[in-house]
Amino acid sequence: MKRLYHGSNVTIERIDLSRSKRGKDFGQGFYLNANPKQAMEMAVRTTRFLNEGEPTLSCFEFDEDKATKNGLNIKIFSDYSEEWAEFVVMNRKNNSDVPAHPYDIVIGPIADDTVGVQIRRFIMGYLSASALVEELRFRGDHAVQYFFGTTKAVELLKRIEL
Repeated sequence: MKRLYHGSNVTIERIDLSRSKRGKDFGQGFYLNANPKQAMEMAVRTTRFLNEGEPTLSCFEFDEDKATKNGLNIKIFSDYSEEWAEFVVMNRKNNSDVPAHPYDIVIGPIADDTVGVQIRRFIMGYLSASALVEELRFRGDHAVQYFFGTTKAVELLKRIEL
């Protein structure tokens, strides 16, 4: 059983995938982090950006073995790679309601959110995939995010009090 955290400007009592934004690293879904400090940093950024609420952590338990036994389609990126960078670009470019990939859950590194220009340079052919990997590498502690993109996946998350 793994403990995961979601940082926001409000407490998440119930996960509502319809509130998820498009164009994120692994697509439109619910994102968590195993590191509470990094999740709290996201909560602070979100609260500043929205200019409302208070930085808040919501905590969930996740049983990866149960997800596998239930037949969920899980993609794991163990580290930054060209495959990971191209996957992030594919998802960030996707502006439709149709997911760009077949995975219920994706686990992998967080991309540095300040490099939208580099993604555009890659798409236009000015930057190689290997250079893009370095540009997208998160500046700071190695950060891993957990993406839950389907109702089946979200149902495996059990909210717990901190």
